[in-house]
Formats: sequence, C-alpha cells, structure tokens
Amino acid sequence: MGSVASVGLSIPESKVGCYYCRFQQENLLEMATLESDINAPEYVVCFLGGSEKEDTFRLELDKYIQSLKINLDLEQNPLESCVGPQLRSWFEDAICPIQRVVQLFQDKLASLLHAALSYTPVEVTNADKRTERDIGRLQQLSRALCARFLAAASLQGLVQEGTMTSLCIAMTEEQHKALVIDCSGARPRLHNAGSNRFCEDWMQAFVNAAEGGNPFLFRQILENFKLKAIQDINNLKRFIRQAEMNHYALFKCYLFLRSCGSGDILLKVVKVEHAEMPEARNVVTVLEEFMRETAVA
Repeated sequence: MGSVASVGLSIPESKVGCYYCRFQQENLLEMATLESDINAPEYVVCFLGGSEKEDTFRLELDKYIQSLKINLDLEQNPLESCVGPQLRSWFEDAICPIQRVVQLFQDKLASLLHAALSYTPVEVTNADKRTERDIGRLQQLSRALCARFLAAASLQGLVQEGTMTSLCIAMTEEQHKALVIDCSGARPRLHNAGSNRFCEDWMQAFVNAAEGGNPFLFRQILENFKLKAIQDINNLKRFIRQAEMNHYALFKCYLFLRSCGSGDILLKVVKVEHAEMPEARNVVTVLEEFMRETAVA
C-alpha cells in the first residue's frame, strides 16, 4: 500500500500530490531468503499529479502498482523494457477512466449510476476493450457503496455472511433485465435503462465538471456521490428506529423517502437489513404501502 504526500514544485506557491510506494520482486526476495549473500533489489515508484490534498486515487494506484509488481515478477527482461511502458501509461490507465466514461455517456450517465446503486447487471456490447474496462471500473467503484451500506449497518449485529447476497437479490428482484449498453455508434445506446432524481442530480455534477477537464475531480465527485447515498441510508435507518414508537417519525420517514430522490432503492436496502427485526420490518411494510399508493395517485 502506497502513501500520499504534498510536494512543492519550482513554480511559486504550487504543490501537487505525490503517490509513492516501495516494493521488492517476490522471486528475488525468495532467493535472497534462501541465500544470504544475495540482496533483493528494492524499488520506489512515484506518481505526481492533482492537488496537494489529492489522495482519492490511492486505491486505484495501489492496484496499479500491484499489477506492475506482478509483471515485474513474471518478466525476465531488463526493468526498463518490462515495466517502462506501464509506468508511462499510469495516468491514462489509473486516473482517466472515470473522465472518459463521463465524456462518453454525458446525460445518459444517470442510468449508469442508477444501475450501480440498484445493483442492476450491466452488459456492454460492441465496445473496445478500454471502454468496456472503463465502464466496469466505474460500476465497481460505485457499487462499493453497497458494501459500505452494510458496513454501516445495524448495531444489533445483523450483518450476516449472506446479507450481501440477500441485498443483491432484493435489488434485482423487480429488475430481471440487465442494463444493456451498445457502443456500436458514436454515442452509446442504452436498453432497459432506469434512473431517479438522485442519479439525475449527480449526473449533472459530473457533466458540469467535464467542462473543467480536471480528471482528478471526477473521482472526488464519485466519492461525494457515495457518501451522500450512505448518509441518506443512515438517516432513513434512524427515522425507522424512531418510527417504531412514534407515528410522527413514521410520517418523517415517508417525507424523507419522497424528497431524497432514491426512495425506491433505499427501501430495498433497509428491507433486507431489518428482515429479522419485527417492529422495524412492520415500519418498512407500511412505508412500502405509502409509496405504492402515492405512485398510483
């Protein structure tokens, strides 16, 4: 795992983030362990970019270094020839994918965000390998919030091993069809796409950021998107606990679900988490009925 520090440049009052990581080749390290007179070489990799507070890409860069380390272990060629090309492409491969997806989808990005939140399967057709990999990476980063939902879940210890599986099933039980993304044209065509007001609002934040052209900004927006979703689910769970004993709090739950923009998805999450809590489950059932009646009206 690497570290991030602030580094000053020769330009006055200018600082950038510096990601750095030290590692050794596994195969040479094993040889050095067996033979005391062999010293395994150590390498330090540094990447400069973004602002002085930029550490949002730490996870991606850790993975990038891991892949570089694996290639280094497998290759018998000189260091420059086996890892040089990969080092030169770090910015395009690790930093720019989210920006490329935003530029490709533009106003259709809301459907991609909705698929991530609702855990809808995504199928990509007629795309080059880089585009397919970029879309998958955005989905993976967005869906990490499902794990965060559960990590921040009940204090009663209800997060069992099968809860994530139950959540995925609950999120997809009413959406049997995958979101299909056809990239055969200049702009992707989406089939079975869904969206809600929450995703539409965040799509606009991504599109507005695209005008500035700073690829580091998109990762921060994605983190804010996930944090807001987590904040909403925690607020809803607090309201549900209050609603077990207070009818006014039940009404507050209803108003919150109507105003947050993603009430349908949040209800599915809390339904799974409170499946074994009778009082909370009754509150969720009433909320579902209210939401259905409002939708029909």
